[in-house]
Amino acid sequence: MYKLKLFVTGKTPSSERVIRNIRELFDNNFGERYTLEVIDVFENPEEAYEAMILATPTLIKTLPEPVRRMVGDLSNRERVLAGLQIEGL
Repeated sequence: MYKLKLFVTGKTPSSERVIRNIRELFDNNFGERYTLEVIDVFENPEEAYEAMILATPTLIKTLPEPVRRMVGDLSNRERVLAGLQIEGL
């Protein structure tokens, strides 16, 4: 089971696109074996501060360990999976 947090900035077209891309990537490869929590840094600045978010979008894989972060466009699926150290697809 993968547990992910995606930090975005507002409800912009680019935020919506990255949310859609990450959901599609994990739906297609992991089905129901993941959870995705989307956090808007405008609505939840405390949570962004606690997670030390300096830029958005930021995707954090909290489970399974080790914790991994990806920052930026997140549109390159292979790079996202490699950066999060997810193998075996």
